[in-house]
Amino acid sequence: MAVVITVPICLLLAVAGLAVDSRAEALGDARTTRAEVGLSLRVQALVHQLQRERGLTNGLLGGEEEFRSPLAATRGRVDAALRGMRRDSAVESVIRRHLERLADIRAAADGGTADRSATLTFYTTAVDALNAVDPVAETAIRADRRLSDGLAALRELAAAKESVALERGLLNGVFAEGAFHGREYLDFTEVRATRVAALARFRQVATAPQRAALEHAFGTEDAERATLYEGRAEGAADGSVLRADAGTWWDAMTVLVDDLYAVQRSVGADVRDRADRLSHDAETGLAVCLGAGTLVAALVAGLAAFASRSVTRPLRALAEAAHDVARNRLPATVARIQQSPPSPPPPPAQPSLSSPPAQPSPHSAASPDHPLELLPTADAPDAPDAPDAQLLGGAVEIAEVAASLHHVERTALHLAAQQAGLRRNTTESLANLGRRNQSLVRRQLGLITRLEQQELDPDALAELFELDHLATRMRRNAESLLVLAGQNPPRPTAAPADGLEVVQSAVAEVEQYRRVLIAAVEPVRVRGHAVADVAHLLAEIIENGLTFSPPTEPVEVHGWYDSEDDAYCFAVVDHGVGMSEADKERAHARFSGSGEEALLATPTRFLGHLVVGRLAHRLGDGTRVHLFDTPGGGLSALVVLPARLLTPVPDPSAAPPPPARPAVSSLLNGFRAGVARAEARTTQGASS
Repeated sequence: MAVVITVPICLLLAVAGLAVDSRAEALGDARTTRAEVGLSLRVQALVHQLQRERGLTNGLLGGEEEFRSPLAATRGRVDAALRGMRRDSAVESVIRRHLERLADIRAAADGGTADRSATLTFYTTAVDALNAVDPVAETAIRADRRLSDGLAALRELAAAKESVALERGLLNGVFAEGAFHGREYLDFTEVRATRVAALARFRQVATAPQRAALEHAFGTEDAERATLYEGRAEGAADGSVLRADAGTWWDAMTVLVDDLYAVQRSVGADVRDRADRLSHDAETGLAVCLGAGTLVAALVAGLAAFASRSVTRPLRALAEAAHDVARNRLPATVARIQQSPPSPPPPPAQPSLSSPPAQPSPHSAASPDHPLELLPTADAPDAPDAPDAQLLGGAVEIAEVAASLHHVERTALHLAAQQAGLRRNTTESLANLGRRNQSLVRRQLGLITRLEQQELDPDALAELFELDHLATRMRRNAESLLVLAGQNPPRPTAAPADGLEVVQSAVAEVEQYRRVLIAAVEPVRVRGHAVADVAHLLAEIIENGLTFSPPTEPVEVHGWYDSEDDAYCFAVVDHGVGMSEADKERAHARFSGSGEEALLATPTRFLGHLVVGRLAHRLGDGTRVHLFDTPGGGLSALVVLPARLLTPVPDPSAAPPPPARPAVSSLLNGFRAGVARAEARTTQGASS
């Protein structure tokens, strides 16, 4: 029954929709035409003033100084028209491209240094560009022949008027100078031919009143006087002297151009009136179609609401339950599992078939090893008192879908709980391994330090130093595990350290430390709580530069204070393979990722990037790491430390240098001390 009703109604709606679309398209075309005709008339107003300025400028360059005063007034009108047209995006780019040099052209014309032919070409090019961008030429009107003819007449009249205005400006300069020069006579004949052709096309599409207005414009006394001057110009094709008053020619042709402009405005008004009429008719037809369509739509809506009421209500309830599961219940349960503190599992209990499952106490803590304790404790969804079953109103099929949805929810919660427990156990395992390795490495470093203090043989001392350096690298790897696990800084220190000492501590923790070149490092003091993290961060970046650069190329470390940003910058520069722009963007994304999702999504070969990002995040706001291309090849890393991580540098002339601090000495791990002792033993052996 529903299909029998729906199919014809849908067909009726489709027909009504097509009718409304057709009326709406006609209305849009009419409104577009009306707006574009208005814009076209504004463009032609600007063109009219530019044509006048072109003619007066050409006459001035020909030697007629009497044109200087009317030229100034015309320039003012051109500027006013330009200011009004800059609000129209359709012509703004054309004005900016073709009239950008207008001020320079005017200055050259006033100074008498401008070339008359080049100046005429500049104005003509600008006028042609404005006529070409005239939006009337692209108006889409398909149904009304009268409107199409009116638009064509408007275009052809604009072309004819431009030819008359160009002839006025061209001959104004020729009459002022007294003869044709160069290609001026050929330009004159081409302009007249263009005018004749445009007027012929205009007469084909124009109405009788429009043709009468055109004939009246060309039948005035001034138009006839201009025709006489044109005859004189035709007789001077051989370059002979022309004896004609440029001012009289200008006045006569200006009257003709103004009359043509009046005809043009009249044609534009006719086109706009026709567009208004079509717009009104289209609005009426659209209103009728919309009314009929509204009635049909109301009928369809009533039938659809009546036929589907028994289905939409339970489906809506089911959709709300599904949204609640996806947006609220499942994320809240997963967050509760991830945030719950670990606790021992509860004692096992014998299940009972006659009693419902035990509900967890609200005061009991949940363990990641038993994540099911945090799941919702709703029973099977098909229980007789289940709220969803009551809401569905007894629709059996939809109730079965709701039961399946509850089963999916329980399964998703089980999987999410297991995944959260697995993530927590993995993180705790990393942290536990890191702490154990760190403790063992610390004990190993202490033992190596005691052996170094007791050893006198230079060769053995050098080997102990290499072992000390290897253990230092092992400690950095253990601390990287703690950083990835989100643990607290493993080597807190309360005493500030010099920037050079921090760099040396970082160099002591890389394998190929001999390739590291510590360049100029300006004096700076890093606060004690940040020393370990800054040294670890620099060590990771230096290690990366050493790994991806040739064995013969050094890796440079620079440090300077940026007074503009009130920050201290470390730069690590290598000359290796470098990185593409896409790889650098991904590396910056890893630097900014500090959550568990970033650790799970990052490939293992890029864990060093993640360690750098977490160390920068732990150092607080203002700490940034940026990657840049090294000139000549390679990659440069810039580490920016904010002022809150720095302390004032003491004046070395004010007080003797303080003794070495145990905290900084432990950070260096015997690096400088081992080198000094090895060199001392070598010197003693050589002297003995």
